Amino acid sequence: MKLWLNGALLNEEEARIAPSDRGFLLGDGLFETMAAEAGRVPELKRHYQRLCAGAALLRLPVTLSRDALAEAVSEVLRANALASAALRFTLTRGAGPRGLLPPADISPTLLLTAAPLPPPGGAVRLLTSTIRRDEDSPLSAIKSLNYLPNVLARMEAAERGADDALLLNRAGRVAETSAASLFVRLRGQWLTPPVADGALPGIRRAMLLEAGKVCEARVTLTDLNDAEALCIGNVLSLRPVTSLDGRAFPQVTKDELDDGDLSAEAKPR
Repeated sequence: MKLWLNGALLNEEEARIAPSDRGFLLGDGLFETMAAEAGRVPELKRHYQRLCAGAALLRLPVTLSRDALAEAVSEVLRANALASAALRFTLTRGAGPRGLLPPADISPTLLLTAAPLPPPGGAVRLLTSTIRRDEDSPLSAIKSLNYLPNVLARMEAAERGADDALLLNRAGRVAETSAASLFVRLRGQWLTPPVADGALPGIRRAMLLEAGKVCEARVTLTDLNDAEALCIGNVLSLRPVTSLDGRAFPQVTKDELDDGDLSAEAKPR
């Protein structure tokens, strides 16, 4: 596969990230996972806005305009003969000296990779992870390269025979799963936890909220016990949940996810 690194298209084996890159050494950076369709990313504006918001929090300059990112996407898709793809854009603070403080003059690293879209995922078995989401951390609201809590939660789920892990925050309220937003149908209405409770502001989540298909509301374990259905979603997929900690849930059909119950008008709870 060919990738785009700091403005140049390269074969994977030609690409080089400096050993002193702060993204590699310290997790000092951000990433965006994007879905391309028909040679473009339909939600590129949302991805770019989220990237810029995260970069502002990290005091990290975004040296690539949205138009330039769109062109990089087109180049990578053409180079790999892909019309539809899963893309990952990674931005780090670049190389720096030893220590925590970055240099005064930085040269960010920008990397864009592409891969064929994964096949549609099926139903998901969830378990409640022992790893907690820190809702008070500023990193909970951005796609930082510090992803180890999510990695550990997913490993825990796999070790216990589940497909994904449900993350509670430190107050014991529901936040999200290791790599997706959670949607809960309660009393006929679809809800999703608020960012203030540790939910990442996902792209699909934002689209559903904007369309009025989902309402943002605090979700407790009691709510999950009373829930009529669950599903998880990110920019790559929207998948029904068949069980949580061994408790079975009715499997929401694809039609319900795409055009049915999830598109019902959401009223404030």
